Amino acid sequence: MTTTGAEAAKPRAGTSLLLLASGASFLAVLDVTVVNLAIPDLHDDLGSGLKDLSWVITIYAVIFAALLAPAGRLADVIGRRTLFIGGVSIFTAASVLVAVAPNLEILLAARAVQGLGAAAMIPASLAIVLMDSPPERRRAAIGQWSAAAALAAAVGPAVGGALVDLAGWRSLFLINIPFGLYFLYGATGIPRTTGVGARKLPDVLGTVLLGAGVGMLCLSISQGSEWGWSEPSTLVCLIGGPVLIALSLLRSARHPAPALEISLWRSRTFALANAAAFFYGVALFAWLLVGVLYVTQVWGYSELEAGLAMTPGAFAATIVALRVGKLPPTYGPRLATAGGAAILAGTGFLLAFTLPDHSMFLAYWLPLGILAGVGMGAITTGTSTAAALSVSPLQFAGATGLNQTARQIGGALGIAVLATVVSGQVTEIADFEQIYLIAACASVVVGLLGLGLTIKLPPAPAAAAPAPRRRAGLRIRPEGIRRRLRQLSGRPPPGPTSRPIPRRRWQS
Repeated sequence: MTTTGAEAAKPRAGTSLLLLASGASFLAVLDVTVVNLAIPDLHDDLGSGLKDLSWVITIYAVIFAALLAPAGRLADVIGRRTLFIGGVSIFTAASVLVAVAPNLEILLAARAVQGLGAAAMIPASLAIVLMDSPPERRRAAIGQWSAAAALAAAVGPAVGGALVDLAGWRSLFLINIPFGLYFLYGATGIPRTTGVGARKLPDVLGTVLLGAGVGMLCLSISQGSEWGWSEPSTLVCLIGGPVLIALSLLRSARHPAPALEISLWRSRTFALANAAAFFYGVALFAWLLVGVLYVTQVWGYSELEAGLAMTPGAFAATIVALRVGKLPPTYGPRLATAGGAAILAGTGFLLAFTLPDHSMFLAYWLPLGILAGVGMGAITTGTSTAAALSVSPLQFAGATGLNQTARQIGGALGIAVLATVVSGQVTEIADFEQIYLIAACASVVVGLLGLGLTIKLPPAPAAAAPAPRRRAGLRIRPEGIRRRLRQLSGRPPPGPTSRPIPRRRWQS
């Protein structure tokens, strides 16, 4: 009875840990999608312009991107339980600081710390899914973990709009506190493990170079028009950013525990999937924020109405992402990425030339929003699947993390471009149309890269030749034949006995 009870407890424990890991993935992605709805309210409360407020999104994305891949390696060193508890603790504490921030400077510093916590939560939760789920349920567990992030993207606009409209922008971060405390309580059920695999800490200097490089590049793009493109400060950031990124990549190529596992880029498909994810991030982040700004500033929507207006497209993206994941791996990623990019680019070009100056939700915004959601859902699943299937199963976690890193870096640059084009007080439709045009062009690049995503699966083992059919009632046993021959010849059987067997007449 005791053994049976223990065996029955294992599936329940695995299910609870899967829910815990999925919840952490949900919360980290939710905090990205809801912040877009806070920008208009932050402008009214803190009085800052869009260029400064855009860093509420950018600094989170930069820190998240720089630390995501090293955090995955850190899970191998200190164990998934320790990393999960540390990430949730940092994320929850930073959410408190963001919610009570009296000015933009403290708000941005707290958002940077929050990005650090999220970067630890994601690989730790994925490690829980991979290590604490039964092998026969591991594929379904990964699907549930990914679906939690898709659900957060779907409900984020509506939840964010409702919270901002009812309780202000600070409520967006206060809701993280009860979830964080619950995750800390649930983390006590995660098995205690020591580090497995790599024993060296990830490269700290390479990680700092990557984060600083991306940050300087975003700063030069977002502030260049205000500082002056020929000013020394702009040129230092514009040139220094790519140089620091290049140094990080060179160091990663030689370091035993690199900040970025660039050895995976030797796979042509993986490199193309990451390049597509980068340009998709440029289009995605700019698209989501410009939609909120457009309906609030031009159509006069409240934050709640803006969130509800963005929700149909997010739900369409979730449904398509789940369906596209079932396509055959040989052509599914290429079809999803290229086809989704074509849909997203076409929608972007249409928006870039036809934005109305008055509210047209049912006849205009709703159908185009659903079309854009279809394209986003297909691209998200296509690039992620291509990155995962182009490496060995042992490298799945690293490949997924690096793919998300590429998308986050692209997203940070996309927000920086938006902040350059759209000013804080703008109501000119032409500026919004320009952002949609840039997003559409980035989607075209995604589609071209997606055409090269070819997955070569290992050949299936050859089926064994069927055994010859035997006639019913006839059983041929070689050992029986040998025994009979010994009896006929009078030789002793093998073994300790050497007494000859009497010769008998053959009975037919």
